[in-house]
Amino acid sequence: MSRNQGSQTTREAAGQTPDPFGGLAKLGNLPAGPGDPQDCAAVIPVKTSQRGLKKTDRGRVDIVRQTAHRGGKGVTVARNFTGIGLAEKQDLAKKMQKACGVGGTVKDGCIEIQGDKRDEMKRILTEAGFKPVFAGG
Repeated sequence: MSRNQGSQTTREAAGQTPDPFGGLAKLGNLPAGPGDPQDCAAVIPVKTSQRGLKKTDRGRVDIVRQTAHRGGKGVTVARNFTGIGLAEKQDLAKKMQKACGVGGTVKDGCIEIQGDKRDEMKRILTEAGFKPVFAGG
C-alpha cells in the first residue's frame, strides 16, 4: 500500500474530509473576493460571431416560367444567383426536383425545373436564404 492511500483511509476513518482551501486561511494577506454571488448581476456573453449560422440574406433570385425552344413544354427557371457555386446550385436543384416530383437540371448557371412549379421553388429558395421574385410575364 502506498503512502497516500494509507493516509486517505486514516482520514476517512476519522470522519474528516480533506479541505483544499484550509491552508489559505493562515495567510491572511489575501485580497477580498468578488463578494456574494447574489450581489453580482448575471453576465450573459454577447455572441458576435456569425459562424455556424445560416445566412439569411443571400440576394435576389428571379423565377421565370418559359416555354420557348422547348416544343411548347413549360419549365420554371431560377436565375441571377450571386455568390453561389455550381455544387450548391445542384443541391438546390435536387431539393426542388424531390419537392416537386419532376425532373430538372442546372444549365448556364440557372436552375431549370420541368413544369410550372414557381410556388414550390419560391418556398425552397426562401428556406435557403434567398429572396425569390417572380419575374417576367
